[in-house]
Amino acid sequence: MPQSDGGYVSLGGGGPNSIYNSTTEPQSGSKSVMETVKRVIGTAIGAQDKHALLERDGTGAQPYIVSARDRDKTGKSANARMPSAPAHTAEEARLLGAMPVDPMDDIELRSVQLQYPNQRGSIVGACDLRRVPTDKGDILVAVQGDTTKPAIVTYHDLGLNYASSFAGFFNFPTMRSLLDNFCVYHVNAPGQEDGAPTFPEDYVYPTFDELASQMLFVMTHFNLKSIIGFGVGAGANILARFALANPDKVGALCLINCSSTAAGWIEWGYQLLNTRNLRTKGMTQGVLDYLMWHHFGRNPEERNLDLVQLYKSNFERSINPVNLAMLIDAYIKRTDLNIARTPSGSPQTSAPSLKMPVLNITGALSPHIDDTVTFNGRLIPEKTNWMKISDCGLVLEEQPGKLAEAFRLFLQGEGYEKI
Repeated sequence: MPQSDGGYVSLGGGGPNSIYNSTTEPQSGSKSVMETVKRVIGTAIGAQDKHALLERDGTGAQPYIVSARDRDKTGKSANARMPSAPAHTAEEARLLGAMPVDPMDDIELRSVQLQYPNQRGSIVGACDLRRVPTDKGDILVAVQGDTTKPAIVTYHDLGLNYASSFAGFFNFPTMRSLLDNFCVYHVNAPGQEDGAPTFPEDYVYPTFDELASQMLFVMTHFNLKSIIGFGVGAGANILARFALANPDKVGALCLINCSSTAAGWIEWGYQLLNTRNLRTKGMTQGVLDYLMWHHFGRNPEERNLDLVQLYKSNFERSINPVNLAMLIDAYIKRTDLNIARTPSGSPQTSAPSLKMPVLNITGALSPHIDDTVTFNGRLIPEKTNWMKISDCGLVLEEQPGKLAEAFRLFLQGEGYEKI
């Protein structure tokens, strides 16, 4: 073809058998650099067809490759389907360590299976549900694991229960392997489990000190000598109260978003409005927005929309609003933990601190960072680790891998068997 018509300039003398004919560039000024690059790429992909072209229709659609065997006698494309990938030559197959394969559109994926499918309800079926009698009524405890192993006791936050709070986290692969060495006892606050009946109007909900005292009934029921506490939010405050009153029964604490002070005026006002709406109107949009802020911080939809919808659905359908109002009312009436850091070598003050090791955790986007900082300042430095995990508000759900690894290393550092 003449050079003026866009033909190839041969580097091998211009003969018909020149080995450079298929790789040299057309010398036409009308072709853009991008089209030239696309032509070279198309030629490389169609290695068995030296005349593969990169064509584009006039609608601005993405380019697609059409080889000579896909054309009819007039030079037009024989069909509009995406062409099959070229088969490997024997030499290529040896280099790749694989036999030639069928075209790409004939490949079928089979036997694809997750080793640890992350289903939120998976721990529900794996738990043994027990009703534990206490001086303030029965509470539900879900037992997960071998009861002969050391005990980890969990306690959930506002608006949640053992299933909605810990299902995703304890189904994480690192935490599943941890269950080979521990038994987990998930404690539910009274009336917070799924499908719980509404408490009567004259029911007096336990205070946070009384909720902490119920842990003694749990330990007696399961014959536990010592526990490792794992609490979130309101549950962290309850476990801290129990550890302060019974330091010989708690070996270590992992507390997330723990507040050690009484409720402030702003918190008290918001939560008082929430409890009134929950009792009279149920789960209103205002209560729902406050619960989402309490757990995730601001703008959670921008981080994980699916997780946000899951939690909203749980708040609207799973939790009894009247019972939740009673728990929130007890939370805003909580008293100060009355603990203080005692400097090394100084005499013990009347306000002792927690004596066991404490892993104090919060999320970088959590609204409770200041509470954890205040709590950390009241703990013994030698026994305390404060950690702020980045890019999350609800640490259990948004960064389960980092939290699981931190918890595992914390237990190893406290002398528990290697996990």
